[in-house]
Amino acid sequence: MTPANNPTEFSVERIIDVFEALSPERVPLLGDIYAEHARFKDPFNDVQGLGEIQRIFSHMYVALESPHFVVTNKVVDKGQCFLTWEFRFRFRNFQRRVDQTILGGSHLVLNEAGQITLHRDYWDAAEELYEKLPMVGGLMRWLKRRANS
Repeated sequence: MTPANNPTEFSVERIIDVFEALSPERVPLLGDIYAEHARFKDPFNDVQGLGEIQRIFSHMYVALESPHFVVTNKVVDKGQCFLTWEFRFRFRNFQRRVDQTILGGSHLVLNEAGQITLHRDYWDAAEELYEKLPMVGGLMRWLKRRANS
């Protein structure tokens, strides 16, 4: 079935386009893909409302250098989808020239208008982020080795 014949598939393609082209100037466009009272949850946030979601994405551009998403796969089914993605960025305060990548996935639930009502991100904060940080990274890698021995 082509996106033109499947409204959920069409909405998901539009959502992917917005995420992959997101920039500080384009954060207001999140209002096109999120319902006004949408919920967003990830390992660090659990918020409700478009304004709060826009605040989180705006902060991403303050805290990180060149953050952007690359959607690598999708599964679409009747008003919902699961996206796998790479979040690419550089830290602002250390290893500024080292490209970083976090691998994760998002479960999105859409309303009848094709807007996101629930966005739940799944990614391993310990492996994908904490292990890359100075001081904390060494401790996290040591704890991981201890847990696996």
